[in-house]
Amino acid sequence: MSRLSEMSVARVYPLYVQKVERKGRTRDELDEVIAWLTGFDRDAVARHLEANSSFGDFFADASLNPRASLITGVICGVHVEDIDDPVDQKVRYLDKLVDELAKGKAMEKVLRS
Repeated sequence: MSRLSEMSVARVYPLYVQKVERKGRTRDELDEVIAWLTGFDRDAVARHLEANSSFGDFFADASLNPRASLITGVICGVHVEDIDDPVDQKVRYLDKLVDELAKGKAMEKVLRS
């Protein structure tokens, strides 16, 4: 199991919120991005945060968006499309979407519409 798989979503989520809000985006937009990627509504995300779920458990419960494979590019020096570990790749997909949101990309482009 990778280090990312074991990391707590509840530990990282507030950092995502800070990142997007610092750049003028909202928590609602962040939640929309998470919902698009995972199929979770706000209540489902809240349950995972309260349960202190690992990213492994979080993504095991998720219904990954079929368009997630359209998420490409570099995050942490690695091309997300080249990551072999499925959970690591999903975490990096989420990181990439959060980065795009924080950089001011239009929501339609972030959500691969």
